[in-house]
Amino acid sequence: MPLNPTIEQVLDMIARAKRPAYHDLTPQAARASYEKSAPILEVPAAPMFSVEDIDVPMRDGASIRVRLYHPVEPQWATPAPALVYYHGGGFTVGSVNTHDAICRMFARDAQCVVMSVDYRLAPEHKFPTAVHDAFDALHWLHENALIYGVDANRIAVGGDSAGGTLATVCAVLARDAGIALALQLLIYPGTTGHQQTDSHERLSDGYLLSGDTIQWFFEQYLREPADRNDWRFAPLDGTRGAPGFHGVAPAWIATAEYDPLSDEGEAYARKLREAGNAVAFTCYAGMIHEFFKMGGYVPGVTAAHADAAAALRAAFDIGQEAR
Repeated sequence: MPLNPTIEQVLDMIARAKRPAYHDLTPQAARASYEKSAPILEVPAAPMFSVEDIDVPMRDGASIRVRLYHPVEPQWATPAPALVYYHGGGFTVGSVNTHDAICRMFARDAQCVVMSVDYRLAPEHKFPTAVHDAFDALHWLHENALIYGVDANRIAVGGDSAGGTLATVCAVLARDAGIALALQLLIYPGTTGHQQTDSHERLSDGYLLSGDTIQWFFEQYLREPADRNDWRFAPLDGTRGAPGFHGVAPAWIATAEYDPLSDEGEAYARKLREAGNAVAFTCYAGMIHEFFKMGGYVPGVTAAHADAAAALRAAFDIGQEAR
């Protein structure tokens, strides 16, 4: 399909603003730029019963912030399901603040608690710090679920872009740790260590996420070129330490037609299916990378939000009548 007309308007507005590309900035300036621009096209922030920031200990003695969203008052007698969410941003930009609206949307529409994870960013914290933080936060919630009104048997992981990569990895690590997840919700996840797909070739310039920016993100995050072959960075084709992928959580995977990452997201869906896992896959026509965060401006994005929330409710066994 042709590019969504409103997406074309967004790209035109970005071009006319003449803001520097992330790869032309320092990591700190890129973070500030993303923090400023991230909410502009978002859906309105849904009201919550409570939003709480909590410091969670990590394996190396540090602590990170997680943000816990309760859409309704917790009922400890009937604990709620939860989505552990990892924000996108190439492991270099992004935060719980940049993804506040999308987490509120999931909490409201999927009728679940959402824990948004402020994992540590590159280049100050290189691979695999983000992986360790992502899984340690998931493990912490699983161990402390009842304290926060969460059902430990109904936890999902999810994320967009680099956050989708972290969610894929956490789904495997959870399986190996004996944590049964309800779903892995992957929104245009990065899954390959080497950007050689047809979509990378065709869409590396002019569609918001450029090939130069992707490579810049990876230069910030990776310690050495060999890290590109580590499965925790490249779950699709990484061979270093690669586990089997049988028996991981069911997956809901969304890609965008005009996203350089579209082919690798679809290939990862095939990989999970071939390993015997349940997978629902949709490529959203006419859309670009980051479209999930454009629901306040681009028609059609709220339908994708509804699809994702429905997948979560089904995984949590929440009936339509409960909405």
